[in-house]
Amino acid sequence: MRAKCRELLCLLVFGLGSVALYAGPVNINTADAETLALELTGVGPVLAAAIVEDREINGDFATPEALTRVTGIGERIVEMNRINILISDF
Repeated sequence: MRAKCRELLCLLVFGLGSVALYAGPVNINTADAETLALELTGVGPVLAAAIVEDREINGDFATPEALTRVTGIGERIVEMNRINILISDF
């Protein structure tokens, strides 16, 4: 039983680590939907398109937390991606 728990823990840790390694910084105010979906964990094509649409209607996001104004994006998604969310290129 203990070996199975250890095996599951390793799979979980290494599996999550690999996702973090491949995600990269992305400017949420300039990236297209395809890039957002590729770079942000928990954001697929539908949410990525919603981010772009919201940005076009309401203007740029002033902070990473402003992403929560998009239906379907909560604080958890922002926190999972905080290190990779850019709001400017400077």
